[in-house]
Amino acid sequence: MKVLVTGGAGYIGSVGVRELVHEGYEVVVFDNLSQGHRAAVHPEAVFVEGDLRDREFVDRTLAEHSPDAIMHFASKSLVGESMEKPFLYLDENVRCGINLMRSAVEHDVGRFILSSTANLFGEPDSIPIDEEESITPGSPYGESKNILERTLRWLDDLDALRFAALRYFNAAGAASEDLGEDHDPETHLLPIVLEVAAGKRDKIEIYGDDYDTRDGTCVRDYIHVQDLAQAHILSLEALGDGSRVYNLGNGDGYSVREVIDTARRVTGVEIPAEVGPRRPGDPPKLVASSEKIRSELGWEPQYSELDEIIASAWAWHQKHPNGYDELEE
Repeated sequence: MKVLVTGGAGYIGSVGVRELVHEGYEVVVFDNLSQGHRAAVHPEAVFVEGDLRDREFVDRTLAEHSPDAIMHFASKSLVGESMEKPFLYLDENVRCGINLMRSAVEHDVGRFILSSTANLFGEPDSIPIDEEESITPGSPYGESKNILERTLRWLDDLDALRFAALRYFNAAGAASEDLGEDHDPETHLLPIVLEVAAGKRDKIEIYGDDYDTRDGTCVRDYIHVQDLAQAHILSLEALGDGSRVYNLGNGDGYSVREVIDTARRVTGVEIPAEVGPRRPGDPPKLVASSEKIRSELGWEPQYSELDEIIASAWAWHQKHPNGYDELEE
């Protein structure tokens, strides 16, 4: 099977590409490198530099490479930014996804995996969150993914495309010493905490400590990036039996303070922290129930402890203090 991976030069996508290659798939990576890194692309994957906003180029790419399936990782994905720039998300994320789906249908691709989000559940009624939870997006970013999921449901109803929508909670860790998290600017909690440990930042800012949680800081479910990649491949292989939707997480939530304390323990470095105001769009607690994908596909996270997730990320940061820049010189 040949798989086209959008965003395959990015943090999660590059790990997905590596796992696909290791399991014998042919892989074509489609990325505009606005957030990804050419050095992160597996050498056995075909690389196409292109932009999903360019429908004609997308169409030509699918015509040339004839993939059997698509994994769609490429996305604007910052909750806070989407609250400040809603049209950037409600326009660009949706338009890029629709362009890709339309070309997929016209070229008989057949299978489509969407990287979705836990931000579909802005204020969940129950924790842990299962797939039956009401969808009330917590931001324009979450709404953009909701629109794409709804579009895929229609395409499935019309027998045009089989799909899996995978709702991530917080991707974290490094899949190897050569594949890690490197964003510019960095906005994710764990790599920022490690930048403080590495002396690149003076302190970590905690966005609010007055939430209704055990220590007042937001609680999130962290999942290792390699476990995410395996969930994608299992879902792809299962599409022959019909479309599906899964929530992905470890089922254990950690507060911001607990993440910082664990990073202090793993790195052996005192990490200064300072409490600031709340960030718009942040729910108090998001923790996933992964029972459905575990029971249906046998998915089992291999890196379930926060200590080992942070340790893998710290190993990447220590080996690559300048991220992918040194690999792309």
